[in-house]
Amino acid sequence: MSEPKPSYNPKPSRPKVKLPAGACDTHFHVFGPKEKFPFAAGAAYVPADAPKETLFDLHRFLGVERGVVVQSAAHGFDNAASADLIAAKPSAYVGVALAPVTTPFKEIQALDRQGFRGVRFNYVKHLGEAPPIEDVLKLAHGLEAFNWHLQIHMESSLIAGLAPALKRAPVRVVIDHIGRIDASLGLNQPHFSDLVSLLKSKNIWVKVSGCERASRQPSPWRDALPFARKLVEEFPDRTLWGTDWPHPNLKEIPDDGVMVDNLAEIAPSEKQRQALLVDNPARLYGFKA
Repeated sequence: MSEPKPSYNPKPSRPKVKLPAGACDTHFHVFGPKEKFPFAAGAAYVPADAPKETLFDLHRFLGVERGVVVQSAAHGFDNAASADLIAAKPSAYVGVALAPVTTPFKEIQALDRQGFRGVRFNYVKHLGEAPPIEDVLKLAHGLEAFNWHLQIHMESSLIAGLAPALKRAPVRVVIDHIGRIDASLGLNQPHFSDLVSLLKSKNIWVKVSGCERASRQPSPWRDALPFARKLVEEFPDRTLWGTDWPHPNLKEIPDDGVMVDNLAEIAPSEKQRQALLVDNPARLYGFKA
């Protein structure tokens, strides 16, 4: 079997948008290196290595000073690669773990000491079977003591059905990638209306990441930007931004410099970018000034 090719652009363009001090990329992954951190047996996908050193170089290039590594399905419940990244820069990086709904308190406690601040659940078909949402809520009660949050990655068709449970969550809930909407269906589509309605609950946050996944156009994915901008305008204190580096499972490899420059349209004012990139992540993840 041939080795998978890297899913990231090794030479992104230099962005024209200057990020504010303390800017945070709240959504990226680290893959391997597989010799040290093997991929999970039976993983939904097996990517090429995308180690922490490459990520750190990218962040320096883009002007990102803080980050949130999201445990990938490729590594399953073994959060070691993500923990290794956090340990390299513990004052600037935290993580979101993958964990079973049966995870005992002591394991959450251990992950918390390693710098994890939440747990993610995938409700997308290509990543395998998801646990019942009521079981996720049971686990959430054990997260309260650590001020952790739930992160939900779901197909847009599931937003309405999961909304009642998510509103009852005892902790904050972060919705990934604009709810994985299809940008070609327009701002008035039912699934995006479902997301906006869900966000009226004060415990729900959303990441305006994944424009390249929502879009049905090539880079710079202009059809998806109005969705992100609307969320930033309507929910300025509960929106977050991330690159989703190293961009697994996409046909076109994105340019991370273009992603940064899209912030000029997603969050046009300096006040909006300060909230989106600095203040909101600091409140949710506990970054110190």
